[in-house]
Formats: sequence, structure tokens, C-alpha cells
Amino acid sequence: MTRVVAQGTFDLLHPGHLHYLTDAASMGEELHVIVARRENITHKPKPVLDDEQRRDMVAALDPVDHARLGHTEDFFVPIRDIDPDVIVLGHDQHHDEAELASLLQADGLDCTVARASAREPEREGELLSTGQIIERVCEQRC
Repeated sequence: MTRVVAQGTFDLLHPGHLHYLTDAASMGEELHVIVARRENITHKPKPVLDDEQRRDMVAALDPVDHARLGHTEDFFVPIRDIDPDVIVLGHDQHHDEAELASLLQADGLDCTVARASAREPEREGELLSTGQIIERVCEQRC
């Protein structure tokens, strides 16, 4: 069985998240999703929703077989537990594929690193990022 891992913040779920997870699920038979803990997110604003709520929402999505929170101190703990065949990065995630592959190999993890495809808006005004959703809420409600 081919185990696939996808990871991310998944704050305020939107069609872009569903596309990413559907694309990742198509690369194997079992999709594990690691939801980043709020305290570990340093490259963008902290999530609006708490860790468990984001994990529960991701777990409820059809393409997802297993969802868990990331480790508080070591990114590789859940990766070692899952022992994936493929790690799929989102099309716009800040991780560098080659660097991640090198870190995985140095840690003794034998898996492929892939990048999910982008999803273009299907209609005018469709929002495909959490930042866009927050901006729209502020425009219309603040």
C-alpha cells in the first residue's frame, strides 16, 4: 500500500485545500495529513482556528484517511510514525523539495517528495486562499 503524507496549516478550509488533498490522495492508496500546530507556524500569521478544530475539519474531508497534529518540537516525528512512500507539498508551500528530500534521506526516511498541482479559480470571485477569505470578511464585515 502506498502511503502519502500531505501537511499544512489548513486554516479556514477552502477549495484550494480540497484540491491539494485530492491531488495528494491520487498519488497513493492511503492519505495521512499532518496539521501544523499553531505554535510552530512562523512563516505567516497564526491560524484563526485552534489546532484541534483544524485537524477535525481536515479529517472530515473525503480524500483524507488519517489526520493528526504535527509534533511540537520535531517535524519528523509524525513522518517517522507514518513511514510514507510519498510526501506531497502544496503548490504554493514554502518548502523546497530538494532540501526536504535531502533532510528525509539524512534521517533515514526513504520517500519521494512531490508537489501538488495548482487549482485555478473556476468562477469569478472564487477564493482559494485563507488570506483572501480573511480579506473578504474584513471588507464586507469590518
